[in-house]
Amino acid sequence: MYIKRYTLASLMLLGFIGWYVYTHITKDTMGLEIYGIVIPPLHIALLVVVPAIILFIFSVFHMAFHSMVNNLKMRKYDKDYNEITESLVDAFLAKKERKHLYRTERYKLIGDILDNSSLKPNANISKNTTNDKINAVLRVLSDIEEGVSVDLRQYGLKPSNPLVIQNNRNKFRNGDLSAEEILKDQSNYDEDLCKEAYVRYAKTYSVNGIMQHKSLMTKEALFAILERVNHGEHSIEMSNEQIMELFALLDLNAKEYIEASMILANGMEPDQRIKLFEALSQKNEIAMEAYLYTLFDLEMLSVAHEILETSQEDEYLKFKAYAALKESHQNSFDISLFL
Repeated sequence: MYIKRYTLASLMLLGFIGWYVYTHITKDTMGLEIYGIVIPPLHIALLVVVPAIILFIFSVFHMAFHSMVNNLKMRKYDKDYNEITESLVDAFLAKKERKHLYRTERYKLIGDILDNSSLKPNANISKNTTNDKINAVLRVLSDIEEGVSVDLRQYGLKPSNPLVIQNNRNKFRNGDLSAEEILKDQSNYDEDLCKEAYVRYAKTYSVNGIMQHKSLMTKEALFAILERVNHGEHSIEMSNEQIMELFALLDLNAKEYIEASMILANGMEPDQRIKLFEALSQKNEIAMEAYLYTLFDLEMLSVAHEILETSQEDEYLKFKAYAALKESHQNSFDISLFL
């Protein structure tokens, strides 16, 4: 019951009782002596009302006390509701370090589960809930999912957070973050994104820059670099030693070595190309087929024959077949058809 309403109703009732007794029952007065204390004569109507007033006062104190206790309990529930909201936001944001304190057992159970879970909303979830914080996070998650770049600084997420990683990828692909910015501060970006940035970087930047960040080398980046050797709008010059450094960073198969030779054929001088794949084949036997391809492609037939003659019978069979055609003057076949 609301104390104000109770007080108003009680005072009205007490007033009515006093009025009724005084008007319709008696207007007499009565003197009292309590423990030797003489009380001046009072109207009987007032004496009737006094016990009810005392009861009223005690009941108001009783109600006020329990109202205060209930308010304290409700404040705990309100605070726990806010904690649950924060826990939901953290779960949506996939924060790793989470700890929320709950004051009620019911919320504590839900909160402990949320603090050890990650939530991913589906496309049908409403982004117009009754809570502004949750609405904001849901819109951020939706934007990131759709490839939009958003500002996550207010959430204090670490670079390793999957949302930060995806958002940085969105920024990079949307042009809000350059390859150079990523490579200058690699510790704040995911390794896969750094490698993706290096591929773009390798397509235009200098040899010094390429060698500086070579630890991020990938096959895609290597072929992008080889495509530029003495060729194209962003042409570069590289020594065989530098190119071999890049090859050494990767575990290429025979087919990929041959593909590298094909790419270098666009711009590299024949002598340099031959020496490069000769050196590569000496360091790694897997590159021998690429060396043979290079020799045949450049019509260095005598050297290629020497290698084939000293090889095992079951080795380089496609190249041996091509060499046999060349010996029989069947020159209309390209070496690429045998690979």
